[in-house]
Amino acid sequence: MKHALLMTAGAALLLACSPAADTSAPSDPAAKVSVAPQKAKLGSFGIATENMDTTVDPGDDFFKYVNGGWLQRTEIPADRSRYGSFNLLADEAELRVRKIIEESAAKDNPSADEKRIGDLFAAYTDVDAIEARGLEPIQADLAKIRAAQNLDDIAMLMADPALGVGGPVGGYVWIDAKDNDNYIYYVNQSGLGLPNKDYYFDDSEKGQEILSGYRDYIMAMLEAAGEQPSVERADVLMNFETDLAKKYYSRVENRDRDRTYNKMSRAELLSMMDGIPMADMLQAAGLGEQENFVVRQPEALENAAKVMSKTDIDVLKDYLTVRLIGGNAAILPKAIDDARFAFYGKQLSGQEEQRPRWKRGVGTVNGTLGELVGSVYVDRHFPPSSKAQMEELIENLRSAFKDGIDGLEWMGDETKEQAQYKLAKFRPKIGYPSEFERYDGLNIDRDDLYGSMKSARVWSNADDLSKLGSEIDREEWGMTPQTVNAYYNSTLNEIVFPAAILDAPFFDPNADPAVNYGGIGAVIGHEMGHGFDDQGRKSDGDGVQRDWWTPEDAERYEERAGKLAEQYSAFEPLPGQNLDGRLGLGENIGDLTGVTMAYEAYKRSLNGKEAPIIDGMTGDQRFFMAWAQVWAIKWREEALRAQIKNGPHSPGEFRANGIVRNVDAWYEAFDVGPDHAMYLPPEQRVKIW
Repeated sequence: MKHALLMTAGAALLLACSPAADTSAPSDPAAKVSVAPQKAKLGSFGIATENMDTTVDPGDDFFKYVNGGWLQRTEIPADRSRYGSFNLLADEAELRVRKIIEESAAKDNPSADEKRIGDLFAAYTDVDAIEARGLEPIQADLAKIRAAQNLDDIAMLMADPALGVGGPVGGYVWIDAKDNDNYIYYVNQSGLGLPNKDYYFDDSEKGQEILSGYRDYIMAMLEAAGEQPSVERADVLMNFETDLAKKYYSRVENRDRDRTYNKMSRAELLSMMDGIPMADMLQAAGLGEQENFVVRQPEALENAAKVMSKTDIDVLKDYLTVRLIGGNAAILPKAIDDARFAFYGKQLSGQEEQRPRWKRGVGTVNGTLGELVGSVYVDRHFPPSSKAQMEELIENLRSAFKDGIDGLEWMGDETKEQAQYKLAKFRPKIGYPSEFERYDGLNIDRDDLYGSMKSARVWSNADDLSKLGSEIDREEWGMTPQTVNAYYNSTLNEIVFPAAILDAPFFDPNADPAVNYGGIGAVIGHEMGHGFDDQGRKSDGDGVQRDWWTPEDAERYEERAGKLAEQYSAFEPLPGQNLDGRLGLGENIGDLTGVTMAYEAYKRSLNGKEAPIIDGMTGDQRFFMAWAQVWAIKWREEALRAQIKNGPHSPGEFRANGIVRNVDAWYEAFDVGPDHAMYLPPEQRVKIW
């Protein structure tokens, strides 16, 4: 429950879970170059050749050349909106975590931690008990909303961490980006029921269908709460959210670290939020003594205060009611859960069926007591040899990156010196934290699921607030070890790789080194690249947000980044639906940097020798194929449409194809020329790092 870190890391690569690596291989990946690998998890050497479609020319569609066979024979499971290699890993990790949970629950004399894990899972999966209780657990909180008489009452409910409904004004504790020896409270826009502001102004046929579906959802939640819903009542509530959205920052604007860093005193914040009882809200949220804040979207929040101050109290009560019922739908009777799923699962994502209850229970345990489970997961599934190999790979990538910076023809010496300093100070975190969170004081009641989840919110809020005024915790993690993900954290200048990412197709100690460099090596390079993407470059080697670039170098950088954004904006995953190259720019720079640096590191690992030919493929071919097979994924149309609109990650096809066409070595490896569909003339290929 490290909400602050998860909200600010901003560089997540994946959103799934996976198992960990095998333990039987030597720790030096370069040592196996001249020997055919043994017992690789995918294929005979790390590439699933059965997934290929060799009727496709790699120069016309590299993604389909590598993954076309898999695409043709794979059906998206009914409980998924998308399905790919990451989901396969997530499924296996999910089973491992379930086993840990069920073993905890089955013990005759469980420890206190094991009891909490078992009780939470049991409470979540006991659907008969949830049905029997009906709305009884939530009635007292519904009554609080109904009893609200004025804006002061509404504001107090919005600020109550136990209630958890939030509102247009959100916030979290995290390290001050420009004073990173101290924590500060960030205030940000929040409280929309749709994924982002653009949904409220989408006049397309599909956009209007979504707005109609959202109206139906609002009415369903009001009815579940015992209210008398109507189209008119729902429309008034939607108009309230639309008025908020008018001044909210877009997804692209929210990426801008300069624009979203606005330090204010308490007095300045209160003046800006004139019209609502902001001082009382801060007090209720536990921030009564906080004197300084970072406001991320001043114009949006100033407008939110105005909109709230002129909105009828009954509309605001409906707003909170919908958020309370909807936010707790998963732990309320099935009819309510189904109504929420009908909109957010089916209509927005195309998911045909709700995920089985036990899988959602695993997710709830991971999200609430994740590090308790993670400590067991690491003991069982993360061998020390995997950590040693990761350390070696990271240093190989760092070395390649170092020489790459030295060789940049477009960057001057002054900026290079600062870039090298930042690269040298990258701190890797691999596998798991040095100390696991014990969630002291967080109580779980097997017979009170709703109360337990409220307790979890209160605990998380108190945990965040306890950081204010304290020393920076440089050992904190924003992800559990059982998560397939990786991130770059700019304020601490660290790259973080949870244990579960170390499995095929990312990493396999028995696979050909070219495959590991094209998989996990590119992931490592991707996270390093986030330190130098269009926003990551705004922080220095000590994690302080400041401009360390000469104006000339910054201009040359922006020119190159702009060309990459233009390339991605030309991609059209659905008819009339192009990617937004600016929204995905940080991730795409990360991908381009990752592949570039991983390739250089792989070539160095050969120590001047030729890579062996395996199954008719050169080492360079295997490297690039490993990159493409990582992104094997199928989408339902609704989910793909949402991904295009919400970003920032490009769909897998474009992460694979969009990068390799900018890398000279790919053209040589697959004999790609001007007659091929993916060909870019050398002068149009983007090289940044």
